[in-house]
Order: sequence, then structure tokens, then C-alpha cells
Amino acid sequence: MNGMASELSISRFINAAPSKVWEAWSRPEHLAMWWIPHPIECRVIKLDLRPGGGFETRMREGGGEFQPHVEACFLEVVPEQRLVWTTVLSEGWRPTEPWLALTAIITFEAEAKGTRYSSHVIHKNAEESRRHEEMGFQEGWGTAIDQLAAFAGQMK
Repeated sequence: MNGMASELSISRFINAAPSKVWEAWSRPEHLAMWWIPHPIECRVIKLDLRPGGGFETRMREGGGEFQPHVEACFLEVVPEQRLVWTTVLSEGWRPTEPWLALTAIITFEAEAKGTRYSSHVIHKNAEESRRHEEMGFQEGWGTAIDQLAAFAGQMK
């Protein structure tokens, strides 16, 4: 199966230069501030920005234990331009069986005096894409992007 039925996309203008948006993405202490919609807390376990590098975050709500959120592997890293990661592999290209198989293509494009930030998410099939949509893809990823925009806009 191919095509749009298995893909979800979201795009927003962020009033900060691509270098600032990249910095907000590429530093664990910054990523933890916006990656998951508040009030859920985020802990960045791994953020190894190179092909084969690990990407792992955990989340917690209401002060309980941190639970798994994302465990993935970076496939492509082009600073200030593009990040590609997948949950079907973990650090070092090790195959996994994730609860949600996806590949995310994140782009940072200079636009006016800011950045066009886009996330294109490819799923195994239309059913998994629909499940992700029903879980609140637009709202969840949109909220995270709004938090990223606010965070990047405050950076010096």
C-alpha cells in the first residue's frame, strides 16, 4: 500500500529563524520543554543527531513514573533543514516492534523572517495512519509545534 492514505502532515509558520528552531530541536534540555503537549512532562533520554543515532523520550502525567513515549533511530540529519527518524528502528539500526510504526520527516524552511516547520509522517498502512489521526495527531503534534514556536521565539 502506498500513497496519501497512510500519511499525515502538519505545517506551521514559526516566527524564529531556522537556526533557532533547530537549536530548540537539537538540544535535549530545549526539546524537553516543548516536545510533548503540556502539562505532560518530557524527559529526553537520547538525542544523538546522526544517522543511526538514537532518539528516545519518556513522558509522565501528574508526577507518576516516566513512561515510554518515542524510541526511534535517526535516518537523516541535515542541521537547520531536515530530520528524518523512524520508530521501526532503534539506536544503531536495530529493528524494533513499536506500538506505532512510523517514519517522520521534519523540515525547517526559511520563510520571510521565520521558519516553515513541517512534519510529514508515514505509516505502515492506512489503518495505522487512521489510528494515529484518531489518537489526536493534528491536535497533539500541533500543540507541540505551537510550544516549539513559543520556545524558539523566546530564545536569545
